[in-house]
Amino acid sequence: MGDKNKPSSSKTISTQNAKTSMYSKTLSNLGNLIKLLPTGTVFLFQFLNPVLTNNGHCITLNKYLSGAFLIFGGFNCAFSSFTDSYTGSDGQRHYGIVTTKGLYPSPASDGVNLSAYKLRVGDFAHAFLSVVVFAVLGLLDTDTVQCFYPEFETGQKLLLQVAPPVIGVVASTVFMVFPTYRHGIGYPTSADSNDISQKSDA
Repeated sequence: MGDKNKPSSSKTISTQNAKTSMYSKTLSNLGNLIKLLPTGTVFLFQFLNPVLTNNGHCITLNKYLSGAFLIFGGFNCAFSSFTDSYTGSDGQRHYGIVTTKGLYPSPASDGVNLSAYKLRVGDFAHAFLSVVVFAVLGLLDTDTVQCFYPEFETGQKLLLQVAPPVIGVVASTVFMVFPTYRHGIGYPTSADSNDISQKSDA
């Protein structure tokens, strides 16, 4: 009896290893593109997507939950592109939403030139790009593919080879035309994040 179960167990382990390998390949191929996304959103996706999709074995409820989560993740990536931060007069880091006049809200902003943080055309370009990158990460994930369009799994390998380089070229072009100095929600800050003279000159 035990011997009869071995082929099935080996097949299951092989399938799980293949899925893990494919997902690792996805992350590897996307490379630096993932850095365009809010760190928390990426970690949340990696943690929750296997749960919401039941490791690719979806029922209708799983599809609704996973679909809603993908929409939420895309929205969060876009929204984060319209946020920024500064160190206030109280010495604390403050986050706000960029507007045509600066940041809102803006507590403890004495001595901070908030107009240097105003909304720019580049913010829309970065928001669009981050949604595209998240879409590639989310929609080509092995669990997502098996949940929504399992017949597409063969074509997934080709897209994993083609999509990241293409998006990489687009991303490089966008960041050359629209360089960003923002340190919004979900993105790391740096020692010179309050060098607003850089932002004013951009």
